[in-house]
Amino acid sequence: MSIDFLLIDHAIAHIVINRPELHNALDVEHDRDLARAFRRFNEDPQLKVAILSGSGGRAFCTGADIGDYLPHRRRIAASDVPTSIISFGGLTGATDVVKPTIAAIDGFCVAGGLELALACDIRVATFESRFGLPEVRLGILPGGGGTQRLAKVTGMGVAMRMILTGDTFDANFALNHGLVTELVSAQELQQTALTIARRLVANGPLAVVAARRAIIASYGLDLSEGLLQEAQLQRELLMSRDSHEGVTAFTERRPPDYKGS
Repeated sequence: MSIDFLLIDHAIAHIVINRPELHNALDVEHDRDLARAFRRFNEDPQLKVAILSGSGGRAFCTGADIGDYLPHRRRIAASDVPTSIISFGGLTGATDVVKPTIAAIDGFCVAGGLELALACDIRVATFESRFGLPEVRLGILPGGGGTQRLAKVTGMGVAMRMILTGDTFDANFALNHGLVTELVSAQELQQTALTIARRLVANGPLAVVAARRAIIASYGLDLSEGLLQEAQLQRELLMSRDSHEGVTAFTERRPPDYKGS
């Protein structure tokens, strides 16, 4: 089994973790393969959006294959290599991917799997999905960005409840606390994610990337700094060909022909 990379409409990458026999857990090899898939997406100018999902219907991803991945991380921790940010699957680092990503979640989305989902910009899930960060039960913490991203999404109290207990929560809990934006049936999941992806592709690509950048920056900047960055990004967009095309297409009542320039 592998990490599958599928192209849709020449603009959408559908990346699938295809290890259903192991609940789509990532060993060191598949962690690196997933990172290569996201680098391919990030570096291809034709690709505008990525959808991440897991195969088999039982799990989106259950995180690291602990029999292989954790000994690998322990060897690094025991070495003289300085502590560095862990980028699980090439997605959970701060600047791994600069274009929109969508997590299409079906089944268990726990540990590093939830951290992958949290690193995505939009998350949709099935009614049967389950969510959790159980790392403290193994004597470690969620080290793929879980402690940093979850509270920003759900609020401090919910993040403390999930991380410090290590409990697993159902899909309604995830929806009610903003962990996912919508719940659908398993049969509707991929089409729902694809509909969202196509809607993003139809928008100005420069604008989508800039807006995403501004939103992410808002978490680390005070309001005045964030507004300055927003203004600078808007200034750059207003000088682009795409912004002129967008306004012209709107006044002429036709679809815009964006070029990403």
